[in-house]
Amino acid sequence: MGFSMRFKGLDLNLLVALDMLLAESSVSRAAKRLYISQPAASAALGRLRDYFGDELLIQHRKRMIPTSYADSLAPEIKRILGQVDSIIQMSSEFDPSKSKRVFRLMASDYIATVLVGPAIKRLAEVAPDIQLDIRLPSEQVGVEFERGEIDAVLTPEEYISPNHPAELLFEEQHVVVGWEENPLLATPLTSADFLSSTHVAVTIGPGRQLTYAERHLRSLPTGRTVEILAPSFSVVPWLIIGTKRLTVMHERLARVFAENLPLNIQPLPLDVPSMREMLQYHEARTHDSGIIWLRQLLHETAAGMAI
Repeated sequence: MGFSMRFKGLDLNLLVALDMLLAESSVSRAAKRLYISQPAASAALGRLRDYFGDELLIQHRKRMIPTSYADSLAPEIKRILGQVDSIIQMSSEFDPSKSKRVFRLMASDYIATVLVGPAIKRLAEVAPDIQLDIRLPSEQVGVEFERGEIDAVLTPEEYISPNHPAELLFEEQHVVVGWEENPLLATPLTSADFLSSTHVAVTIGPGRQLTYAERHLRSLPTGRTVEILAPSFSVVPWLIIGTKRLTVMHERLARVFAENLPLNIQPLPLDVPSMREMLQYHEARTHDSGIIWLRQLLHETAAGMAI
């Protein structure tokens, strides 16, 4: 496991191994992520069992199941390693012009289009070797964020975690979008016309999570007819062009689509509050100079976005 440092008889490198073993519930998968051999990972598990006086992981058929004691250790180990990582980041200077760091973001296709895309143009100028790994929202990515494996989450305010810092990036209005030849959009759209049309709505991720606008629309006694549920905003234009269907989407995203596609944008004739788009980061990364720089970049990009 490389250089060994001991604290009260425990090789501290073994905490990293235990964290990975509990995360993967598999010696072979943990070995791959630790870049060590499977026998070395098995030996590390044996030493951990001896030190803690507990089996930690018990073989059950083709899986390894953590003991109740291991379950109690897991969050504390994650917290300790996160604090160590934060200390390391504090002690090192971050130079975006030289860094080869990979930043991992959770972002929907909407925010990736209107904010992350423009930010990448800036990255190419000031930080050419930095990489962005963008993950769509999902329960698994949420778990990875809690582990400290995701650097930033870009999400509406109602979806942020109460356990970590978050800050406002910008506020967003929602609009109605349809095919530019849709006769309903030849004149200002009324609420009656809006409700008489069929609609395309979006759900996010494997859990089919409702979008901000969809949640608010479904809370209204509208009698609205949703004909198609789309898996992302990026496919919606192709589901309304050439039809009389309407959709509700973010104004910034609608204007990006309308630059290249035959779409008509109109004000939403129902009351949906402004959406507050937030940037959230892990509490253990508060002093991470790289995360501080990334937050600043995203805020500067947001400030420069036009409606």
